Amino acid sequence: MPTLRSASKALQSPNEKPNSDPATPSKKRSSSRSKETEAVVCSSPVASQSDDAVAKVAKCKIISSPTSSRKRLYGDEPTQKPKWNPKDPVQMKAVKEALHVATVPSNVACRDGEQNKIFDFCKECFEKERAGSLYVCGCPGTGKTLSLQKVKNKLLTWSKEVGYEKPEAVSINCTTLTSTSEIFSKILEKFERTCNGLSPLQQLQRIFSQRQSSPPKMTLIIVDEMDYLITSDRSVLHDLFMLTTLPFSRCILIGIANAIDLADRFLPKLASLNCKPPVITFRAYNKNQIYEVIQERLKGLGYDVFDPLSLEFCARKVAAASGDMRKALAVCRSAVEHLETEIRDSCDLQEFHTVTFDHMDKALSQAFKPKIVDTILSLPLHQQVILYALVNLFNRSKKNSTTVGELNKTYNETWKSIHRNGRTAIGAAEFTNMCQGLSDQGLLRLKQSKEEKSRRITLTVDSSDIAYAFKGHRFIQDCKFLEE
Repeated sequence: MPTLRSASKALQSPNEKPNSDPATPSKKRSSSRSKETEAVVCSSPVASQSDDAVAKVAKCKIISSPTSSRKRLYGDEPTQKPKWNPKDPVQMKAVKEALHVATVPSNVACRDGEQNKIFDFCKECFEKERAGSLYVCGCPGTGKTLSLQKVKNKLLTWSKEVGYEKPEAVSINCTTLTSTSEIFSKILEKFERTCNGLSPLQQLQRIFSQRQSSPPKMTLIIVDEMDYLITSDRSVLHDLFMLTTLPFSRCILIGIANAIDLADRFLPKLASLNCKPPVITFRAYNKNQIYEVIQERLKGLGYDVFDPLSLEFCARKVAAASGDMRKALAVCRSAVEHLETEIRDSCDLQEFHTVTFDHMDKALSQAFKPKIVDTILSLPLHQQVILYALVNLFNRSKKNSTTVGELNKTYNETWKSIHRNGRTAIGAAEFTNMCQGLSDQGLLRLKQSKEEKSRRITLTVDSSDIAYAFKGHRFIQDCKFLEE
């Protein structure tokens, strides 16, 4: 084999003159090494080949492994991704659209296993020319609806490739129905048949019960948000699944809902008739899957939008809370909007390239803000100061209850400390009424006593929620006790 040094030597021009003095010792050492190399090349079987073969070896690009620390010896360095310019309205719009829930991605990442199970079930029904039902369940935002759409498209393509007649396909979202029984009318529209004197359900039962009226094509029926069909008698839900058990039925019914045990709780008759649908569960996304799905959506943009640490922070937070991908996308969009606001309000000429950890932290704080925080922020200022004083009093005394008299004293001290521009604190009678109002809203508990000052007060909400509500408060700036 020709060595790298011999291949490089073959590229040199025959008229090229050496730069160094031939009389120098370094040249002598170099010449001796060159002779040794030439001897090795000449003794090799490859040396007897034509000059074209040597030239081919010389022109080869020797590229190091991605994990190797060696630099490339030949060829261009890999091009870096262009930096994202959030000041460019076109790029900003593209990022927001990619992260929008309504945007349908080209690939539903991390759901290949579930999609393959659904497709195999439908494929088996086609090959055996029989009806069947399937129930798909999982928490909101786990990719159920998107996966079913991908399976439907794949099934239509497969049936055409193998020579089956193209099936009828109908997708129904139960939230759009004016009544639960309207779903049978939606299905009947695909067959374009009407029979006077019969209800839509009876017409469907007649179509699937007689050989001569049975449709020649397979029919795929996808029913989303099936929870809306649950009524007191459950007859609609039961009759819908029973359509697949009729003698000449050729429909594949796939129901989608959030409840995992819908079939067990609301369709016990199906189990007794031995036609209980198989269940495929979509688990909540974990942090690695959330990270991968967001990266998959942004892959086509060609530039990095998020700092890796900020995206990992979002994935961990959403996975720990719910695993809802729609929540993760909403948080990422909010973080991008925080960066957009920062650029618009900034007077500096500094460059902005990616969404940072701080932007993501703000977005996550807004997304997972407890509902009680909005209640606290809507209170009058005096009641907010009472809650603030109560939590500080509990933190200092290490107790979880106090009296109206003790709280009133702490409230007066707190009011003076926030410098209300000379406005006086409320009196004792009004203070008690304010506490009673907080009790009526469920923020604290006010017990009865013979004397108003002796009435015991305890919190009924988490003190951390109060601390969160007062973060960055325009009047209460020092929350160090609340944050402890």
